[in-house]
Amino acid sequence: MTYERIVAGATAVGLKVDSGVVVGAEKRVSYGGYIVSRVGKKVFKIGNRMAIAAAGLIGDMQTLHKILSAEIMYRELVTSSKMSVRSAAKLLSAILYSYKLMPFISEIIFAGYDEGGYHLYVLDPVGSVIEDDYAAVGTGAPIAIGIIETEYRKDLELEKAMDLTIKAIRSAISRDAVSGDGIDVIAISKDGIIEKSIVL
Repeated sequence: MTYERIVAGATAVGLKVDSGVVVGAEKRVSYGGYIVSRVGKKVFKIGNRMAIAAAGLIGDMQTLHKILSAEIMYRELVTSSKMSVRSAAKLLSAILYSYKLMPFISEIIFAGYDEGGYHLYVLDPVGSVIEDDYAAVGTGAPIAIGIIETEYRKDLELEKAMDLTIKAIRSAISRDAVSGDGIDVIAISKDGIIEKSIVL
């Protein structure tokens, strides 16, 4: 199995709209052609205003979530101020880059809300970071991004953005063998976080 095949497993999607930001991912955990679990969680909250969705190895996703959550909590405690989403994305980028010789096998969509508004970033396993309005990563990304680009508008209501995220992932599931079994979605707005889980 090639490095590229491992790093791209699964499907994760993110959308930024005027009323908030949404991330989602399907629940199947696979290794090559084998399904390890049908209830994997690939979407993680960070505090009450940030979240990540990931594709790749489930252990690496979980470890990155724990490291990043701890680092953000520590820095906010020391400085007595809230970390901006951009600073948190740069911190995650630095963490990923510091492991470049033995990288985390995971592609990340990082989203959040701060005084500057809503933000969505895409990061690769060695820390490249790009801000965008929408993104899809993983083996189902080519299918999911086609759905998003057909229907995405910046002025979508947050509920509609969640529906579009689910539709894009559902479409990827129908064509990608290593994606499936359900969808987890997190929506972030100035009012807080909404979580939704769908079993297929």
